[in-house]
Amino acid sequence: MVFKRRRKRSYSQIVAEGIYPRGGWKRAAYYVLYRLRRLPDPPHKIARGVAAGVFVCFTPLFGLHFLLAALLTRLMRGNILASILATFFGNPLTFPFIAAISVDLGSWILGQEQAFHLSSLAAAFTDAFRELWFNLAALFSEDAARWGNLRHFFHRVFLPYLIGGIGPGLLTAALAYMITRPVIAAYQRNRIRRLKNRYEKRRREATIRSGARAKRAYSASVPESSTEPTEASPCRQTAPRASSGSG
Repeated sequence: MVFKRRRKRSYSQIVAEGIYPRGGWKRAAYYVLYRLRRLPDPPHKIARGVAAGVFVCFTPLFGLHFLLAALLTRLMRGNILASILATFFGNPLTFPFIAAISVDLGSWILGQEQAFHLSSLAAAFTDAFRELWFNLAALFSEDAARWGNLRHFFHRVFLPYLIGGIGPGLLTAALAYMITRPVIAAYQRNRIRRLKNRYEKRRREATIRSGARAKRAYSASVPESSTEPTEASPCRQTAPRASSGSG
């Protein structure tokens, strides 16, 4: 492969770069914005994709955000690549705030008295994924599946997260749409203007070069005369005819 890594990354490097990219979050954000601006679709389709990707970040379905964003964008007739890029809105810097707001709001909607604290949310998700993996492996072994902790996690964390994330997700997605559409439209207009100016400049330069080549070709096809101009021949003098008169 042309773009294959020379040195394969270890799992620890993949996890570390997932938390903090090698070039920093500023460079990663610039790359995402650059790719969004260069997408060929109209601004409203790109903005729909961005809104769908941002909304998916407020769901607790970790590991499925890319797929959910693509499916939702398909229904909205937006740009799928824009939705996948927009899922980077959910990152280790923003997920703690998203999770805290969603779980607290969902617990309030469901009437639960005490919600999970932010420090225990990560541990709850880790334990739930570990127990889910154990139960899947138990289907092919003699171990007994344990669903009690998963049931408690579903009612206390997952369901509040899912319900509470709808409102903030819709609000943030709407803001992302309203911001992205005019920005992409302005960038595309400026890019088209720059391309037209570059095309006109190159056409003028090509016209000047072709005129210079034509002039040189004409000069080479007409050689200079090496002989001096000849003197004009004297005019032929004709004697006047004598008129015959009657005597």
